Amino acid sequence: MATQSAAPTLIGSVQRALRLLEAVASHAEGAPAKQLARETGLPLPTTYHLLRTLTHEGYLVRDKGVFVLGDAAVRLAGGGDVQNRRIKIEDSLAHWRDEIGVPIYFALYREGEIELVAVADTPSAPAVEEWADFRETAHAHAIGQCLLSQLDLKSRQDHLDRHPVEAITPYTVRNQRAFLERLGSLGRMQPVVERQEYALGTVCAAIPITAGSVAATMAISLPLHQEERLLPAVERLRTEIGRLFSSLAFSISI
Repeated sequence: MATQSAAPTLIGSVQRALRLLEAVASHAEGAPAKQLARETGLPLPTTYHLLRTLTHEGYLVRDKGVFVLGDAAVRLAGGGDVQNRRIKIEDSLAHWRDEIGVPIYFALYREGEIELVAVADTPSAPAVEEWADFRETAHAHAIGQCLLSQLDLKSRQDHLDRHPVEAITPYTVRNQRAFLERLGSLGRMQPVVERQEYALGTVCAAIPITAGSVAATMAISLPLHQEERLLPAVERLRTEIGRLFSSLAFSISI
């Protein structure tokens, strides 16, 4: 019975806290506790308790007797901006997918891991199935190889220490030494091509994109029997990369 009666109390506390946040947000210059209590219809002791909690958690800031929104609340409000950026990325990738006729991928290297941000494909030109975790198999696919090639030696070694090189198809590079030699032989900002190293019957190519300290890449994939299309397609994408990047540059921080 105690568990059953606790749920409404917790939900009620959340509801009251949200009402307070909404009330604070309606005052650009902030508002004192007594005014917020009146506007929300909450008892003053309850208002003080919730205001202290919200302030402690960073959702509110008390400044000269009034409460204003804190950084945590601002980050919540900014979630819509993140979503809008992601939608713009997806729209841009879809445009080039249709123009070039291949699946297109956009990925970042963030906080020590490969992050596949968005993919645009079609039923007739499907993306590669992630049958082995992309984060753990960066050495085996063009996206990962391209991103790791942009890292400094220390960061590259740190990644491989956490995600060791191992063969996942008969065509995957066999050991770390061979893989590092391959990365070292890559020309700066040149496309990376991978043939059946991640998925049998598939060829891929990735273009490096660097914005400040952020490593990013755009990649394409094709079935093995269409391999003759790979280099022309990636060259076309690379030719258009300036215009494409101008529409994606804002999204690097997503």
